[in-house]
Amino acid sequence: MISPFGTSLRRDPSDPRGLVERIDAQIRERLEEAVDFICLDLMVQLHRQHGRALPEAQNEKDRQEFRGLVREFLAYLRDAYWTELSEAERRKVAQAETDAGSEELQRLIAVQVILAKDLPEYWQRFDGFKTAFAQERLAATPSRPGFLDRLLGR
Repeated sequence: MISPFGTSLRRDPSDPRGLVERIDAQIRERLEEAVDFICLDLMVQLHRQHGRALPEAQNEKDRQEFRGLVREFLAYLRDAYWTELSEAERRKVAQAETDAGSEELQRLIAVQVILAKDLPEYWQRFDGFKTAFAQERLAATPSRPGFLDRLLGR
């Protein structure tokens, strides 16, 4: 019987990567998508909270703000997981950072790939950390008063 999926892992036959590299790439892609979604959603909430226009992809200032938020969230995740790691796991994380090179975002995402592969319940804790990060950011920036409040000086 012929499989409807082509190959067992839906692998492109011309892809020279081995199984471990393909798994790492899929985890990385999943993480990047999750972080993009979380940070864009938070950015929209922050803009609304301050009475600002919604972010636009063509706006360089919005793109810089988004990259900063991504960097901040990934650093937050790294620090949040760090407190739960054993010494051996910390060494592995440090090695992943070193291997990822000099670009900060690449190092931060490489840490998350290692943690996602190695830690049980990584995604459940990720969800908790995501919520805590968003709550902290939203609480740290007071909302803009409404029109009536500004008019009455409240």
